[in-house]
Amino acid sequence: MNFLTDLEAHLRSSFANYPAENVLTVEACPAGQGGDFTLNCFRIGKFCGNPMAAAAQAVEFLNRHADVESAVAVKAFVNITLKPGALHQASSADIAALLKRAELPASERRRVLIEFSAPNTNKPQHLGHVRNNTLGMALASLLKRVGHDVIQINLVNDRGIHICKSMLCYQKAGNGRNPENTGIKGDHLVGDFYVEYNKMLSDAVKELKSARPELADKDSDELFLETAIGQETQKMLQDWEAGVPEVRELWQMMNNWVFAGFAETYKRMGINFDHTYLESETYLLGKDIIASGLEKGVFTYREDGAVICDLGKMGKKVVLRSDGTSVYITQDIGTTKKKYDDYQPESMVWVVGDEQNLHFQMLFEIMKRLGFQWAKDLYHLSYGMVNLPNGRMKSREGTVVDADDLFDEMSLLARNACAERAGESVDDAELDRRGEVIGLGALKFMLLKFNPKTTITFDPAASLRFEGDTGPYVQYVAARIASIGRKAQEKGISLAGTAVDWSLLGTEAERDIAVKLYFYPSVLQTAAAKRDCSGLVEYLLDLAKAFNRFYRDCPVLSADSEALITARLSLAEAVRQVIADGLQTLTIGVPEAM
Repeated sequence: MNFLTDLEAHLRSSFANYPAENVLTVEACPAGQGGDFTLNCFRIGKFCGNPMAAAAQAVEFLNRHADVESAVAVKAFVNITLKPGALHQASSADIAALLKRAELPASERRRVLIEFSAPNTNKPQHLGHVRNNTLGMALASLLKRVGHDVIQINLVNDRGIHICKSMLCYQKAGNGRNPENTGIKGDHLVGDFYVEYNKMLSDAVKELKSARPELADKDSDELFLETAIGQETQKMLQDWEAGVPEVRELWQMMNNWVFAGFAETYKRMGINFDHTYLESETYLLGKDIIASGLEKGVFTYREDGAVICDLGKMGKKVVLRSDGTSVYITQDIGTTKKKYDDYQPESMVWVVGDEQNLHFQMLFEIMKRLGFQWAKDLYHLSYGMVNLPNGRMKSREGTVVDADDLFDEMSLLARNACAERAGESVDDAELDRRGEVIGLGALKFMLLKFNPKTTITFDPAASLRFEGDTGPYVQYVAARIASIGRKAQEKGISLAGTAVDWSLLGTEAERDIAVKLYFYPSVLQTAAAKRDCSGLVEYLLDLAKAFNRFYRDCPVLSADSEALITARLSLAEAVRQVIADGLQTLTIGVPEAM
């Protein structure tokens, strides 16, 4: 803004110790104080004698400036009201430049690796994965939006005793079932085998307890290897690790079913990974690093022969069992090093639920102690649980909400809402398309609305309301503005090559929009720096509400003059472009009509 640059130059010439670089920033003026922007002079007081003196100097200069309508000091704060033309020139008049301003300088851009999703191949993805996927993909998109180089990584747990459970059930009761001859999505089918296995195991445990009453107080995990089916499962895991061909072939076949199913889920959400690591390929990593750490004194042997790391208040962490086998953190240590070697990121982020907080604190501390300089830039994006008001919508295992079922439900609810509004004027294919864009957009918006650490209750119906703090509310504003643009074209009104007199837009509602638009780049950069998309969600809601106040108070196509119509239409289009940019940054679709 010219007035800010000019004030900076004035202060620099007036005070010998004023810094050579620009230091002034403004904030939106608090409601009810009558200005557009507020200048906090505490930040420059030490250069100008004191904050009050700085404010007095600023007021004196600004009230002579051509762009300023008024400047008033409130203690060490200066509330500034710009002339309408100058205000809009700083924001609304050049949206392309405004959007470009969100990009960080090259010196501040980083190469960031984000790992998220991390499903198991023994069941389909559930509501917890939906929050994980939404947080991961939106953060990746946000970081890219401000200029960072982002690598999106998935690490799939495709090995272990839980995988063997589905495999053994297929051997015993599969009867040749597959995704093609059942019409069941591959990850769902394997999940069904996992459910069937657990029923078999439950029945076996009941039989065992009936035959041996002294085991009545033992749970299924404790009795797992006492049952024949448990022993068979353990033997299958041993055969897998030994590379027995028929076991590996069954494992590969069922994994392929699951990966095909996951691909459909990811496509529906709009997720693309740059690389997918498989635990079957990484589970042996880390042992060499543990050996090196023993030589350096990072790790020590416990009395029973286990290798541990004494992490002080965090506790003593076992990194190798006494029999020399790995624990989970062993693999994580090795995989973290491999990811760094593969991609050379300047920062690594893990999107994982808050039940793993201590695990990641320990992992990061161990990596630092091992001497990896880059370990100071490891970050766990921890998030809370997400529940439904009634506990579940539809469950395959009785405990979780299936992701695909949730998507279907959201899409159908949104489609029905669109059908009620559109009547018979929109065909079924278009209603289906709108339902998908609005339904999944509503889901993502609500999951991103809160700080990730918050445990939230997700109400599908409430998230789809076209009024209130919802995704459809923001999408509807974008669609409404697009509709205004179409009506303008029908009337022969075009913005292409038309000069806009921004000085005409001086109402409170018009000024409010201009101020909000001005701060969009800083909202993006702040959200990226905090690794938290909720600030962008809040901004889009505020901008949508500001537009609706403007639309209510300021007629657009029926304004008093052609010049005012053009100006208001241009302001509306500026809002649409920023909302579209914000929604797309959150990986949410922008419908042309609702």
